[in-house]
Amino acid sequence: MKSRMPTQPLVLKYELDAPPEKVWRAISQPALRKQWLPAEALVGSDPIYSLPGEAIRYPMRDNVPPFLESIVTFQLMPNALGGTTLTIIHGLDDPRLVAANDTQSGLMCAA
Repeated sequence: MKSRMPTQPLVLKYELDAPPEKVWRAISQPALRKQWLPAEALVGSDPIYSLPGEAIRYPMRDNVPPFLESIVTFQLMPNALGGTTLTIIHGLDDPRLVAANDTQSGLMCAA
């Protein structure tokens, strides 16, 4: 079994004036989501994980070579001002990022 190269996800936090329910609709309903996240950027239209009102995760694929795959997670928390703290975590999740000599067998391969 191969392990993945360590990569640090990109983490962004935003304070939004909109209540969590409105932000949730914008990130979870396909008709609203496609206004800011094109369907072509997603591997599929369905999330791979969803905890309604709190978090949703989508698989994505770059539209330029080498067409790397990634996972983007949107987390919502109500803030003290009645709005939403939106955390976006975007990390690579592509099997092509395994190093040639990163195997469990103990054999070294050319990298």
